Amino acid sequence: MSSHRNGSTPAPEQGRSADQAAGRRILSIWCARLAIDRWRHAQGCAEREGADADPLVLITETAHGPRIDAANGAGQAAGALRGMMLADARTLCPHLKVAISDPAGDLDFLERLAIWAQRWGPWSALDPPDGLLVDISAASHLFGGERALLTDLQQRFKARGLAVRTAIAPTAGAAWGLAHYGPCDGRGGAILAAQDDARAMLADLPMAALRLDDDVLTVLRRLGLKRLGDMDGIGRDAIMRRFRNRRSPAANPLIRMDQLLGGVPEPLLPVVPTHMPMVQRRLVEPIRHRDLLDQVLRDLSQDMARTLEGRGEGARRLELGLWRVDGEVVVRRLEMAAATREADHICRLFAARLDDVDAGFGIETVRLRVSWAEGLSLEQGDLDKAAEEHGTSLAACIDRLTVRLGTDAVRRPVPHASHIPERAQRWQPPLAPESPSQGQLAFHARPLKMLERAEAIAVLYATPDGFPRQFRWRGQVHEVCRVEGPERIAPEWWREKSTVRLRDYYRIEDQEGRRYWIYRHGIIGDGRGGVPDWYLQGLCA
Repeated sequence: MSSHRNGSTPAPEQGRSADQAAGRRILSIWCARLAIDRWRHAQGCAEREGADADPLVLITETAHGPRIDAANGAGQAAGALRGMMLADARTLCPHLKVAISDPAGDLDFLERLAIWAQRWGPWSALDPPDGLLVDISAASHLFGGERALLTDLQQRFKARGLAVRTAIAPTAGAAWGLAHYGPCDGRGGAILAAQDDARAMLADLPMAALRLDDDVLTVLRRLGLKRLGDMDGIGRDAIMRRFRNRRSPAANPLIRMDQLLGGVPEPLLPVVPTHMPMVQRRLVEPIRHRDLLDQVLRDLSQDMARTLEGRGEGARRLELGLWRVDGEVVVRRLEMAAATREADHICRLFAARLDDVDAGFGIETVRLRVSWAEGLSLEQGDLDKAAEEHGTSLAACIDRLTVRLGTDAVRRPVPHASHIPERAQRWQPPLAPESPSQGQLAFHARPLKMLERAEAIAVLYATPDGFPRQFRWRGQVHEVCRVEGPERIAPEWWREKSTVRLRDYYRIEDQEGRRYWIYRHGIIGDGRGGVPDWYLQGLCA
C-alpha cells in the first residue's frame, strides 16, 4: 500500500486511462493555414501562383494599428509573421500586399468543415480558431485502419486546397499536441497507440502542447520548464502551489497534463448539423410556360408551409432553384422582414422575381429551400377579427415594396438610445435587425409631432432663467397660459465639443389650448456664448 507524505496530493493514475480502456480514439485536424487557404480559394489561384505569388498578409485593425493575422508563403519568406504589426513588417518588405482578415468567415467555414469531417467518425467538435477534433472510436476499420484513414483524410483535404496536420491519440489533448508539435514522419500524421506509454512518447513536446495561456507559458519558461518531460523532475506539489489559484484548464499545467494523459476527462461539445427545410419537384416533362411554373411554385409553397408549421418555424430567407434541361441553374432569393409560412405571400413575392427567367428548352426540377428560419409559434386565429380586417400586415407590405423597389429604396425608422431628440431615431434597411435600445430612455414623454428641424422663436420672459410668458412663431404671437418643466438635457460629451450648450425643455400651452415643446439653448453665464436662444421643436397632442 502506498502512502503520501507531508499532505501531498496524489497524481492521477498514469496507467491505462478510462479513455484508453474503453478504446477511445480522437483525431485532431489542424488547418495550419486556414485563413490563407480560404483567401487563395476566393481568388481562384493555386499556391504560389497568380495573386499568391507576391508577399501578402491578412490584417486586423487594432487600437495600435493593423496587426498581421496570417501571411502566405512569400510573405513569411519576406519576414512577415503572425502577430507582427503591419508597420514593422513593411520595414522588412516595403512591397507587402494587404488584405482584410475575416475571422467570422473562417469560423463559419470551420463549422461547415466539422460537419463534413463526420465522414470519418460519428461526431466532431470545433477546436477554434483553425482546428477540428473527430471521435473515430470503432470507425477506423471502415477505412482499412488508422493509417489508411489518415491517408484518405490528407488526400481529401489536399483536393480542397487545405493544408492540414493530423494525429490520432487516446485523448484530445494528446492528439492536439502531436498534430501541432509532433514530428512529421511523411506518412500522413502521427499515431499514438493505446498500448504506448503516452508520458514517454510525448516527453519531447514543448510546453505549448498543453494548450496553455501565453502568460502561463512565460512563467513555466522562467522556471526552466520547456518540455513536457521537464515536469517529471519537479514534484507535483511544487507546481500545484505555484498555480493553486488557477482553476481554468488553460491556466493550470497540471490539469492540462492530466487531460493529456487521460487521468482527467475533457468534455467536448460536438457539432450537430442543422438540416434546413427543403421541398422540390422533379417534373415528368420539362415546362416552359409561366403559368405551369406558377402552379409548381404554389404546390411547393404549400408543402413548405406545412413543413415549417411542423417544425414551429417561419422562413426569413428563401431560395428558389430552377434546373433547366441544358444543365443551367437559375436561382432567385427572397428575404422577408419577418418570419412567415404563408404560402400565398411567398408566391406573390416570387412572382415578381420570375418575370425575367429564361426557361430555355424547359425546366425539369424546381427546388424551394429555406436558408434562414426563425421560431414562429402556432396562433389561434380570431374569426371575427379576420372577417373585419382585410388589410396587409406591415411585414408583408415591406416585403412587397422591397421586391418591387429594391432593398436600398425602402427604409424604416427605429429607436436609438440618445437623450438628444433629433438623434432618438435612425433610419435603417427594413430587413436589418433592430439594434437593442436602452429602456431607461422610455420614461421621457415626447410630443406627438417632431419638426424636421427645430425652428427659432422670439420669447418674452420675466427673468432670463425663467419660463417664457409670450413667444412669436411663424409670424404669430402666442400667450403662454400653462408651463411644465424644465427638462434639462446635457450635450453628449463623447461626440460633441466642450463648447456645446445644454438645453432646458418646456411643455407650454397657449391661450387657445394648443401645446408646444420648446427649449432654451444654453443658460446665462455658462461661458459658452451670449444670450440663450429659444427654439420650438415639437407639437403636443
